[in-house]
Amino acid sequence: MTLNICTSLLLLFLVNSVWTRTVRQVYDELDPEHWSRYTSECPQECFCPPNFPNALYCDNKGLKEIPAIPARIWYLYLQNNLIETVSEKPFVNATHLRWINLNKNKITNSGIETGALSKLKRLLYLFLEDNELEEVPAPLPVGLEQLRLARNKISKIPEGVFSNLENLTMLDLHQNSLLDSALQSDTFQGLNNLMQLNIAKNSLKKMPLSIPANTLQLFLDNNSIEVIPENYFSAIPKVTFLRLNYNKLSDDGIPPNGFNVSSILDLQLSHNQLTKIPPINAHLEHLHLDHNRIKSVNGTQICPVSIAVAEDYGFYGNIPRLRYLRLDGNEIQPPIPLDVMICFRLLQAVVI
Repeated sequence: MTLNICTSLLLLFLVNSVWTRTVRQVYDELDPEHWSRYTSECPQECFCPPNFPNALYCDNKGLKEIPAIPARIWYLYLQNNLIETVSEKPFVNATHLRWINLNKNKITNSGIETGALSKLKRLLYLFLEDNELEEVPAPLPVGLEQLRLARNKISKIPEGVFSNLENLTMLDLHQNSLLDSALQSDTFQGLNNLMQLNIAKNSLKKMPLSIPANTLQLFLDNNSIEVIPENYFSAIPKVTFLRLNYNKLSDDGIPPNGFNVSSILDLQLSHNQLTKIPPINAHLEHLHLDHNRIKSVNGTQICPVSIAVAEDYGFYGNIPRLRYLRLDGNEIQPPIPLDVMICFRLLQAVVI
């Protein structure tokens, strides 16, 4: 008992010592001279945290324009304001900016001064969600890694706007006003390292053209897509997560092996018009087919390998990898057929 108490006290002492040392280090770094400089540089409308000198918090302040940004700032928070314009002037000294959050303002394309964004050479993350943009702003900083433009009024993507954004890994355009005509064969040209593309909640009727070849995650939920073109996914051989929930896909709109793609691990086809389960690949791990018009499940038909072969495989053999299957909201009556369980030995959850 005494040993336990002593051990606990020692541990508490060590934790407190580390915490105290860390706090002291923060304030030791900010000597009175430096703290005075930080205070004088900090815009009156904003907050400059002493323990995070590279950040500037100007969010939720009712601002109508961007204040002058000090040179030391890397992270700039301007969300939830009334800002209408983005000009060069506030950023003259802010040459080290990495992150700008301008979500939930009133920014229009005409309110963005030409060059105001592109001159921020070190900018990596740009958030412009929930504004009043009608097209993707241009030109953009060439070093961008993430561009978030969700919930605007974007119906146009200027030609070549992405052509120099080789470092961009994530592009979010969901919940805008994009039509098929806005996505041309060269729209995404230059996005050689893109990994996630989100075009959900737009007005697309067709699968978009020329998705960047390195895309891993493609989100197309809540559109009006009816057809998957033959061999569509051969152009994006690394796609792993594919979401097509809330579209208008029917059996006739899917080629015989449209989703039989070895790279796809998570396939979401909820809330469509399917009457049968489309052929899938043995590598698929998660399949969402809820709220379609499927009436029955035949394990022999949907198994990526023959049932006879599946029975011969041991638990650690090269069997289909499906672990999660969602079928609720269809016309299927339980129980799940035995041949489904024989095929998909790794199934951990079936929702019906």
